[in-house]
Amino acid sequence: MNLEERFELIKRNTEEIVTEEELKKLLEEKKTPIVYHGFEPSGDGLHIGTVIGINKHIDFQKAGLKLKILFADLHAWLNEKGSLSKIEHISELYKEGLIAFGVDAKKTDFICGSDFQLGHEFFLDVLRLSLRTRLDRVRRSMTLVGRDEKDPHVAQIIYPLMQTIDGKHLGVDIAFGDLAQRKIHMLMRENLADLEFKTPIAIHHADMVGLTGGKMSSSIPNSRIMIDEPPENIKKKIRNAFCPFKQTKNNPILQICKYIIFPRRSKLKVERERKYGGEQEFESYEELERAFKSGLHPLDLKNAVAESLIKILEPVRKYMGKKKVRNIKELIKASV
Repeated sequence: MNLEERFELIKRNTEEIVTEEELKKLLEEKKTPIVYHGFEPSGDGLHIGTVIGINKHIDFQKAGLKLKILFADLHAWLNEKGSLSKIEHISELYKEGLIAFGVDAKKTDFICGSDFQLGHEFFLDVLRLSLRTRLDRVRRSMTLVGRDEKDPHVAQIIYPLMQTIDGKHLGVDIAFGDLAQRKIHMLMRENLADLEFKTPIAIHHADMVGLTGGKMSSSIPNSRIMIDEPPENIKKKIRNAFCPFKQTKNNPILQICKYIIFPRRSKLKVERERKYGGEQEFESYEELERAFKSGLHPLDLKNAVAESLIKILEPVRKYMGKKKVRNIKELIKASV
């Protein structure tokens, strides 16, 4: 790929790049830039909302970037997501899910936060950053922790400082994540240059709307589909999903098409009886969206999306059904 093709592949299905000019310059000057994505391990695995990011991991690797995946175990512990031993097992489950969905493990550094965040230099950098950062600024970044408390734990204040310093100690050129990560990524951009490190570029993707119309969350079972969900569950959840007639904004079924199906398959086939319009194939998301605005029935779209999603997730289900993954899930259940 030439530089422009690499840039467009990196940009595909992202909400923003801060900044595009910096990214183009980076691609010109560095052969293999480092991009990192941090996960707070929790719940019982990955759901399809994470596939937006996973598809970007694959795009990044195709574009020649070095991918670093951080399983932020200490962050999850500070955010009260379980014991460190349980979080360690969940991290392993996340890793297997990423590999199952196509992330090239040979070209990826999988890193646990506790492997470096307890070190002398890391902690000194956290203290240096604490001297530079006002409490009000940190509070604005605490929404990522998932709480809006008047009297937060000190741990919730430490969290964004640690994540900011992650960028330096992982040697990143690009920080990647969903829009909820934006405020912390801006902390990186504001402060890392003064901590003897370069200012990283920030790339953000959209958050997928939950199947029920609100947030997609592991803690809300009906809002999400797990990446190893059985076919019968997928059909049921898609059939019951929020999908108002002709409404394209915040429509979870259309988002599944845009962020999961079309990046993975060349077309989407809608099968209907002839009296309802007959079979119709769409070769791009834009074409499908126009048809939905023009009156494509939500139920016809849901049936097509369910069948396509089942096929996309079939190899993932087979991989995640292996003995190794089953053992990890048993360890998670047994952990306190």
